[in-house]
Formats: sequence, C-alpha cells, structure tokens
Amino acid sequence: MRPKVAFHTLGCKLNFSETSTIARNFEGEGFDRTDFDHKADVYVINTCSVTENADKRFAYQVRQAQKHNPEAFIVAIGCYAQLKPGELAAVDGVDLVLGATEKFKITDYLNDLTKNEMGEVHSCDISEANFYVSSYAIGDRTRAFLKVQDGCDYKCSFCTIPLARGISRSDTVENILVQAKEIASKGIKEIVLTGVNIGDYGKGEFGNKKHENTFLELIQALDTIDGIHRIRISSIEPNLLKDPIIEFVASSNTFVPHFHIPLQSGSNTLLKSMKRRYVRGTYTDRVTRIKQLMPHACIGVDVIVGFPGETEKLFLETYEYLNQLDISYLHVFTYSERDNTLAASMPGAVPKDIRAKRSKMLRVLSAKKRRAFYESQLNSEQQVLYEGENKGGYIQGFTENYIRIKTPWDPDLVNSFAKIELDRIDEDGLVRFKEVATSVT
Repeated sequence: MRPKVAFHTLGCKLNFSETSTIARNFEGEGFDRTDFDHKADVYVINTCSVTENADKRFAYQVRQAQKHNPEAFIVAIGCYAQLKPGELAAVDGVDLVLGATEKFKITDYLNDLTKNEMGEVHSCDISEANFYVSSYAIGDRTRAFLKVQDGCDYKCSFCTIPLARGISRSDTVENILVQAKEIASKGIKEIVLTGVNIGDYGKGEFGNKKHENTFLELIQALDTIDGIHRIRISSIEPNLLKDPIIEFVASSNTFVPHFHIPLQSGSNTLLKSMKRRYVRGTYTDRVTRIKQLMPHACIGVDVIVGFPGETEKLFLETYEYLNQLDISYLHVFTYSERDNTLAASMPGAVPKDIRAKRSKMLRVLSAKKRRAFYESQLNSEQQVLYEGENKGGYIQGFTENYIRIKTPWDPDLVNSFAKIELDRIDEDGLVRFKEVATSVT
C-alpha cells in the first residue's frame, strides 16, 4: 500500500500555498494524502514564528498526530523550524526538522520512516535561502492562494521574517501566468496574491536587487487571464502601494476593491522606533486615494499594541487615529518579544496586562468599524461568490469588497456567483440579503 501523509499549516496564506505545493510533491513521490485528524504514516507540520506561543501550538499538533498514530514519522518545517530548529527537534515525537530551503525536498529525507530517538535537523544558513520556489494552494473549489514573492529586505525592529525566509525574491511574470492558468483550468473563480512583501515584487534570485518587473506590471498581466473572475491583493506595504496600483485596481474588471495595508502604529514616534518605511501621513494618503476612487472599497489594517515605548499617550494617539480613519476592520497583534530582533532589547517594555487591555480596546474598535462598513453598504447591489462549506445549515460567501454573507445551505450554489441586494445585518455580523439573480457556474 502507498504510505499516507497528512499536513497541518500554522500561520499565513503564504504557508498554505507552500504546504499545498509540498503536498503535490508527496503525491508525485508515491504518497497518498489524508486529513490531519486521520491515521497517517507521515505528519508534516508547517510552522509559524509570528503568532505568540508558536512552540506550544506546534507541540499541541505533534500530540494530535501521535494520538492518531504513535508510530508516525513527524516532520517540522516553516519559519519556526528555520529560526529555532533545536527547540522543535527536542519536542517528544518529532523525527525531522527542515529549514527554509530543505522543506521543498522533504521526500529526499524520507528513505526510512522509522522513528528517530531524537529529532534530526537539516537547516541551512538563511543566506542560502536565495532562490525561488513557485507555489499555490487550492483550499476549496472557490479560492486559490498564489505565491508571487518570498523573503523580505526590510529590517523592521520587531520582525523575524527576514531571518526565517531570507532575502526578497520573486517568481517571473511568465511562471505566475502559467500557474494562474492552471488554477483557472481547475474551475477556481478567485485568486489571492500572496508573499512576504508583495509590493516589492520583481527582485530576482541570488541577491539580484534589480526589479525585473514591477508589481504594477504583474497585476496588469494577470488582469488578462481568462477564467479567473476575481483577483485579490493580500497585505501590501503602504509605501509600496503607489497611486498607479490603486488607479489600476479601480479600473480593473478582475481585481477587487479590497486592500489590506499594515499600519502597525498610528504614532510617528513608534513607527520610527519600529523602523517602518513610512509616516502616518503616507498611510492617510493611501486610504484617502482608495476611497476617492472606490468609495465602497474594504480596507483592512494590521496594528501592533504594546510595542516597547508605547506610553498611554502614544497608544491613544493610535486609537484616535484609527477611530477617525475610513477603514473597515483591524487585525490586532499583541507585541511579544522575539529573539534576535532589535525591539527585544529596547527599553520601555509594556506590562503584559496593559498589552492585553489595549488589544481588547482595538478589537472592540475593529468590531465597530466592521459594523459601520457593513451598514454603509446596505441597500447596494453586490456580487457574492459562494464557498464550499456547510456551516450550521448555511452556505457563506464574500462580496467583491469582502462582506461576508450567508444563505441556507444549497450544494448547487457552491462556487457560483449571485447578484444580491444587501438589506440587513444579522445578529452574528453577517449580512442578509435579497437575491437579485443567480448564476450557477
């Protein structure tokens, strides 16, 4: 019988795209893929270093794998595996830990699936992570995550990603178009472009800092692909979100009016301490320009609370700035110290109970912002793309501008579009609607 392999992914869309590609490689090497909560011969856990308590999250997934098969061969890959391979190798039950470059050739290390007494580590120096591996993930029949860029040349004082993923480098436009066409051929209706710093798209491999193409040129090329109805841009730095990109999205038939733009702090003092490459005024300009051209656009914001030196006054500066800004929701991250980052040794550490309090305040603000954005869209006609999961008797989907809607479960609606009129907001925050027209495709 063919051995079975199961995967669990922690972290971002980029991790999901790479897990999916690695899984396809396993299938090509004679493995059958199964769900992580089923018995498998090999369990692969793709780790994340951004989330707090990454080690605990990883150890929990190892225990889950051992419950399903105590003799299974367990492999750790991903950002945490590159940053702290020894810690993961020491977790009971772990057999193999692979670094940033080794993860793409896992099967080369699996000649023998006999469990090791101690976790074996194969990890490169991060300077060797200078070549590009194409990836895309198909999570369901509706949406695909397409990796276009990897690594980061920025040196933000709180971030370990450059240490985990290496220099900024990109796929070629030609390769990305080929993958987009493959995705379209599978009946997928929406692509989400993902990477570490996608606005920096175009840098070559092996330390070539020259931009062979720009991000604008990439999205212009993708706009011509037949069969993809929607393309969504994932997180993009405000200093790289130039007017021509915003203007192109506003006029595009494929790119949707949804932007996720990291802010991190509304205080110029803290932005400087974070070594961010913009000031608050730049961020305001980006939001203003988007809303001028696309008043209905959804804008999400990343923000960090509890960064060293964040006094009550500076936190309230961020809070008030976000409160008055025309945005749609927040992703709130509570600062936690990371080894080998400049911020970890900065003075002015914020007590953890105060970090938690500030995080809660911003999460409440996020709920208010999302509600206000939903209310601003009531009585408008929108196109929704239905997803593939039955959630409590309902099928859900998203409009182009990222409003989540639901309707009673109907399998015939999966991966189809419907034109709807938003008429009320449900008790759980989702929008109820009147159906105008349905197109099942």
